[in-house]
Amino acid sequence: MSATKPRLAERFRALPFYTVPAAFGLAAGFMGAAYAAPSIMPKILGDGGQGRVVELLKARLPKTEVSKVDCAKVQGLCEVTAGRSLFYVDKGARYLVIGRVYDMQTQQDLTATRLLEMNPDMLVGGAAKASAEGDGAPAPSARPASAPAPAPVKHLDVAGLPASGAIVWGNSAGRTVTVFSDFRCGYCRALTNTLRELKVRVIERPISTLGSRDLANQVYCAKNREKALHAAYAGEQITSGGTCDTSGLDANEKFARAHGLGGTPVIVRSDGAVIEGYRPKEFLSSWIAGGRS
Repeated sequence: MSATKPRLAERFRALPFYTVPAAFGLAAGFMGAAYAAPSIMPKILGDGGQGRVVELLKARLPKTEVSKVDCAKVQGLCEVTAGRSLFYVDKGARYLVIGRVYDMQTQQDLTATRLLEMNPDMLVGGAAKASAEGDGAPAPSARPASAPAPAPVKHLDVAGLPASGAIVWGNSAGRTVTVFSDFRCGYCRALTNTLRELKVRVIERPISTLGSRDLANQVYCAKNREKALHAAYAGEQITSGGTCDTSGLDANEKFARAHGLGGTPVIVRSDGAVIEGYRPKEFLSSWIAGGRS
């Protein structure tokens, strides 16, 4: 056992931050790599046991520099930040879990969100997609892993797009953002939840990057498009509105192809500034406020 612990600690420390979700993914929880350390029964302190967890980690992973421990976010687990890496331990710091934590109530990937908070310049792309493909979780992008990544789009003029291709929802008095999305994109769903919390006005333009055009047609032709949109993201049944003219969706698809939008979500601010991929709430709030109202 004494020889195993240093090897594990050294191996984990060598993992870059983007391999943590990619190497060990899960669909509705996590299946981690764990090891049993000598039994040390910690006293759970008033801070949720975080101070004790830090001390135990120092003893059990001496070569790993722990920068933050949060035992309040996920019941029964402590989230551990070590440089640009993220992992989880129980409150006794005996079991170490490497993987993704997915909140099924809010339908958010907590691990991906935290990684983005730690590394705001990281767009959820290849690494998160690789993990999602292995575990059945929603993928953020439809771009094949072997395809070269296109140059990031920095500015888009969406004024020429027809109003008929948009599903407008949210706070009519809030700042406006345009979102190119796919109803089968997990990070589009997470973004939708975040934008609702930010109380902004959203002009959503569905594009079919994950083969979701039939679903987009159902949402677009529904009597209540906003309700249908949220139902689609939640995986709920959409009340049929029959067939309708979906040429506006065709215009969205044509625009996306012309501007190289191969993945979703793509967020366009009122001044044309662009973000490709999901970002945390705090970042989006500041970024959206930087545009025209």
